[in-house]
Amino acid sequence: MRALSRPLSDFVDVAPDLNDVAGDDGVLFVRGGTGLAGRGTASRVGVDDAVELLRSIDHDSTVDAAAPTAIGCVPFVPGSPATVVVPAVIVVKRDGRAWVTAIDGADVGAALAAPPDPVPSAPSWSLRPLVATPDYLAAVAAARDAVRSGSLTKAVIARPVQVTADEAISVHAVLRRLKATFSSSHRFSVDGFVGASPELLIEVDGGAVRSHPLAGTTTRTGDVELDARLAAELQASEKNQVEHRVVIDDVHDRLLPFVSYLDWEPEPSVVTVANVQHLGTRLEGMLSSPRPTVVELVRALSPTPALGGHPRTEALELIGRVEGFERGRYGGAVGWVDARGDGTWAVAIRCAEMAHDRRSARLVAGGGIVADSDPLAELAETQAKLQAMLSAVIRA
Repeated sequence: MRALSRPLSDFVDVAPDLNDVAGDDGVLFVRGGTGLAGRGTASRVGVDDAVELLRSIDHDSTVDAAAPTAIGCVPFVPGSPATVVVPAVIVVKRDGRAWVTAIDGADVGAALAAPPDPVPSAPSWSLRPLVATPDYLAAVAAARDAVRSGSLTKAVIARPVQVTADEAISVHAVLRRLKATFSSSHRFSVDGFVGASPELLIEVDGGAVRSHPLAGTTTRTGDVELDARLAAELQASEKNQVEHRVVIDDVHDRLLPFVSYLDWEPEPSVVTVANVQHLGTRLEGMLSSPRPTVVELVRALSPTPALGGHPRTEALELIGRVEGFERGRYGGAVGWVDARGDGTWAVAIRCAEMAHDRRSARLVAGGGIVADSDPLAELAETQAKLQAMLSAVIRA
């Protein structure tokens, strides 16, 4: 393969919105005004072989920062097979710069052409749980009891729901709604997997490495005074602090073999998104030599205790035994990697998996279970988390 990278301004006078580049069937990974979007498929490759393939591409570039790039997902279960897509045309916006990389003479003009606006419609919708509520509550109780017995420190129990429409769901329209409401989150679209994750799993930028795990949640109401009180209660909550500490310690310990130094915030801060608030702690360091690729770090970290539990093996065994469904891509990781081994990957939450005909979508939400967890309170937490994608998917 041969790649050609040029400034975006060589092709258009006005930079397109990355959500519009991705449209209904492209790929997207963006946060704020930084990210990438692609059209077409030049290649698919196993995620663990992606950097080798990308480095083998003959690259003609007038943009120093450009490099052949792939985007994809890693499923929840550790070691699961996963593929990434090398788009035929990819548009990248980063650090105030924008460029296009095209593979093997792909049509850049067609990829950058503005798609038609999504047509407003008023379909009929139905919503049903894919795991019965009593079964979910029993799974939460089983996880809580395992923590109380000392066999686990934490386990995450999730529940899926299915949204069905009488006409195809527009991915393009969903992406636009997510941009309007969750612009500070990592928004993504890959092979019918769409979402807006607030949680950075891992970022590699040259020698620098960063992570921003989240664990511990409360609602956000829109009332400034009430939300401030809820945030203070979240920070003071022993249950949420325990849940959060388990995640930070695990991410720290898994990163240590790869770094020359690693620093982290001494106390978690409150991270707000449109409908909920989380405890979050930033970690940042420098990678050791020989430098691992971002894919290697994704494999080492995912799933973190924020989506699995601790100890990992025992928590995943319990999840598989009591949860009642296969998570698939939910709870894994989604992001991009380039020929340098750099990239950004988010935890795959606040997401929807579209059916092939796009007339239905599966949404999943979960919460960390510790000794003080109450099943009904955990149910309410999943309901709050599900609103993020429900509000983007469902339109009357």
